[in-house]
Amino acid sequence: MSTEARESLNFIEQIIAEDIANGKHNGMVHTRFPPEPNGFLHVGHCRAIVLNFDLGLKYGGKTNLRMDDTNPSTEKTDFVDNIKNDIHWLGYEWANDVLYASDYFGQLYDFATQLIEKGLAYVDDSSAAEIAATKGDTTSPGQNSPYRSRSIAENLDLFARMKAGEFPDGSRVLRAKIDMAAPNLLLRDPVLYRIKHEHHHRTGDAWCIYPMYDFAHGQSDSIEGITHSLCSLEFRHHRDLYDWLIEKLEIFPSRQIEFARMNVTYMITSKRKLLKLVEEGLVSNWDDPRMPTIAGMRRRGYPAAAIVDFCRGIGLTKRDNMIEIERLEYHVRQELNQSATRVMAVLDPLKVVITNYPAGQVEWLATENNPEDPESGTHELPFSREIYIEREDFATEAPNRKYFRMAPDRDVRLKSAYILHCTGYETDPATGEVTEVHCTYYPDSKSGEDTSGVKAKGTLHFVSIAQAVKAEVRMYDRLFTDPNPTNHEDRDFLEFFNPDSLTVITGYAEPSLAQAAPGAAYQFMRLGYFVADESTRPDAPVFNQTVTLKDSYRP
Repeated sequence: MSTEARESLNFIEQIIAEDIANGKHNGMVHTRFPPEPNGFLHVGHCRAIVLNFDLGLKYGGKTNLRMDDTNPSTEKTDFVDNIKNDIHWLGYEWANDVLYASDYFGQLYDFATQLIEKGLAYVDDSSAAEIAATKGDTTSPGQNSPYRSRSIAENLDLFARMKAGEFPDGSRVLRAKIDMAAPNLLLRDPVLYRIKHEHHHRTGDAWCIYPMYDFAHGQSDSIEGITHSLCSLEFRHHRDLYDWLIEKLEIFPSRQIEFARMNVTYMITSKRKLLKLVEEGLVSNWDDPRMPTIAGMRRRGYPAAAIVDFCRGIGLTKRDNMIEIERLEYHVRQELNQSATRVMAVLDPLKVVITNYPAGQVEWLATENNPEDPESGTHELPFSREIYIEREDFATEAPNRKYFRMAPDRDVRLKSAYILHCTGYETDPATGEVTEVHCTYYPDSKSGEDTSGVKAKGTLHFVSIAQAVKAEVRMYDRLFTDPNPTNHEDRDFLEFFNPDSLTVITGYAEPSLAQAAPGAAYQFMRLGYFVADESTRPDAPVFNQTVTLKDSYRP
């Protein structure tokens, strides 16, 4: 491979390219995505999904989906189903059927038995607190367990009895026998198995001992013939144990490679903390559109292609960093700008009466669906004597020369309709608030057929009051007030929860939106991008704000 070609690859691709060039694994590339089914996938998982599946596709290999289901306390079949749905939605397909670490419980038990037979594992009766107390630290070695010298025969007997269910939870564990003075504390006789008399979502009550993640993970990789086991940097120190177990068991030599996890401002990627938001009722569920879960982003209206492009665009590093959420929103806007249908909706309505337009007359006007897509066509919207405009689009006095919206004695165009001339307004005597605006229209100023000669510098969106659809519109702000809410050692992340992250308002939309299908994406002209919520109905439309129109990020 040329130096130039090598430098165009990220560091993982360089490793893979070298392995292929050297004939390792006969040039095969086999990756996997191994989530734990104890919650919904979040934005951090997107990076791992895109990386693993893209590498499999790029190098003509394959990618497994394996559920690392070794903790029956927190795992559910519902989580499994949501994980599968999320990956399919992102556009990826895994090799063969979904795999599970629980598929290998029998083989993993045999591996553990082999370690005992080689004198490399032992049953320890110490409590979790006693084991922790004897681990030592970075400046002092650990202390051998008093049970470390048990005979192979005794350990085999005790381990079999653990499996048979003779002992209560927490009474015994199986530990690897490595080195209590190892510089890497994870090599100081780590626990491989613990007793848990709990029902498993797949194996039921067949097992009462379960492998620890560090034991199940690497051995599952080997069983599946995973050539490149990709994980986040937090597992760097676990790699030594990963390699030790492969060496001692003399099994397929999967290679663990670490990369920096994806952290995004105003988002958190801890399932435990996400679960806390759900349990405390701060969000409606895992798929709340404010949540940084894939399900939440989907319900918010983020296109799958935008998330994938974002993950590909941020690159791959060996160092953790924080990525601005504005960068993700940029990709969302880029995608929606190409695909979202343009419609009109008014979220803070102000009534306008066009005094010279015939009462009771309704005119249906054509408006473009998407100027970015010449093939998208048009749809019709009604125009009548009484309409709504946004309250902020009217001023009793024009504040400056650059104000091009509606004000007395000013002309302004209505999008896809006519030019209006403001003649006056009415106010509430008690509050002074403007309650109604009066205008006249130029009959020969219809959009696309304008022969009036009137020059209107501003263009406003509107809805016809008689035909408008009343809709629930959910407006969103950041879920947290701090860009990194978990980066405060002395404060709970919930202290930064934004109580104003959701505002529900009643808006008025053009009648076509009554038939909006759940998940349909729209640009509410001049307001932002919105998506029809899964709960929307013709008699009760519901829309979620996806992103605003303004973009503060520049690539």
